[in-house]
Amino acid sequence: MSVDVRKRLAVLGLQLPEVSPPKGAYVPAVCSGRYVFVAGQIPMSDGELTQTGRVGAEVSPERAKELSRQCALAALAAVDSVARLESVVQVVKVVGYVSSAPGFTRQAGVVDGASELFVELFGEAGRHARSAVGVDILPLNAPVEIEIVVEVSEPRAGDVR
Repeated sequence: MSVDVRKRLAVLGLQLPEVSPPKGAYVPAVCSGRYVFVAGQIPMSDGELTQTGRVGAEVSPERAKELSRQCALAALAAVDSVARLESVVQVVKVVGYVSSAPGFTRQAGVVDGASELFVELFGEAGRHARSAVGVDILPLNAPVEIEIVVEVSEPRAGDVR
């Protein structure tokens, strides 16, 4: 891949967080062939949920979009734990879940926080298929959760399942 994703992270003033330990019986990411499937990531900072509540009630759509971006960074950290981040050749699919107050219908705008970050970091290879889903409540009362699938040129040795 011709994009220096770590350099782009630095230019944007961003860094990958530590991979959050799973909150259940799963792993943060699994590499299968040339694809990495990342479990849903909620906005965590130093092992704690950054914010709680429903979008359109306790959390503004603008803040939720920022949290979506934070989730995207966590998803990339999970990718990096099983395949070198530099080996990403395509962000394939993004699914965003938005804990929505009754009547809130701007889920797509919230998930744009993640989508826009992938394009900023990977250019055209960051463009992806996507679903933005409104839900009543998410684990730990998180406002947003992002899961991704990426294609990589090479998994880390021993990480293919």
